[in-house]
Amino acid sequence: MTEKLLIVGGTGFIGKNLAQKAVDNGFTTTVVSLNMPKQVYQVSGVKYFQANITNLDQLKEIFLNKKFDYVINLSGYVDHSGYRDGGDKVIESHFNGVVNLVDFLDWSALKNFIQVGSSDEYGGCDAPQCEDMREDPISPYSFSKVSACHFLQMLGRSEKFPSVILRFFLVYGPGQAINRFIPQIISGCLNDEAFDTSSGGQLRDFCHIDDIVKGVFCALEHRGLYGEVVNLASGQPVKIRYIVDLIQRLVGAGRPNFGRVPYRSNENMALYADISKAKKLLSWSPLVSLEDGISKLINQ
Repeated sequence: MTEKLLIVGGTGFIGKNLAQKAVDNGFTTTVVSLNMPKQVYQVSGVKYFQANITNLDQLKEIFLNKKFDYVINLSGYVDHSGYRDGGDKVIESHFNGVVNLVDFLDWSALKNFIQVGSSDEYGGCDAPQCEDMREDPISPYSFSKVSACHFLQMLGRSEKFPSVILRFFLVYGPGQAINRFIPQIISGCLNDEAFDTSSGGQLRDFCHIDDIVKGVFCALEHRGLYGEVVNLASGQPVKIRYIVDLIQRLVGAGRPNFGRVPYRSNENMALYADISKAKKLLSWSPLVSLEDGISKLINQ
């Protein structure tokens, strides 16, 4: 019997890649998203539903008489708004949405629930960030991600709810929106534009989408983890300035104005992962080097 997979928030950059991999692997795949994607952006073989996971009536209609073997939750947008500037809605989306999903799922059929977390959960923790650190959220977004993580861990300990929390660091690759860092720099260099950037002293961790997708499916196959937190990243720190310089060199054009964009308030200047747990627990390691991944993006 074909196993059933639900991807929540499966129409964005990462979600679409996961949906394609799921279909390729033979899953009966369902995607729930806030907005229905245009036909051209849909993955053939996927059944799409439109719903806001904070809306109980919409969820009830979608989950009625349905059972899923696996769930991957990518719902909600990255939003660093302050609490009084919309952060309460961010918490509702990222935390309450997870609670609603757990409430509506048929636990008797569920084999694994993958919660996609964020490196932002570590906040100001010293690098390299590892999973046994106490989180240090500095925004409603990171707070809500931590809260969802602790909720699932509590359910794992007390009621054997099967879940894994995967903390992504910075993901890049084909199909990413142009307003994201690497596509934006590539576009500026390809057009030989002058563009403003920070001084580039931040240490960051970039991982190719192909490696991230493999990591998610490795986690999906592991049962009995009950709330384990696992970093998915390259484990290789690189300065933001190095990325800009690399792209400029590979393209042979572009005029970055370093230092024109200030660092964010409370920005952690060293955010990169310890991935030893992913290697040991999931038997997963990233394979795509940063240089190869960026070169392919430039030449696509």
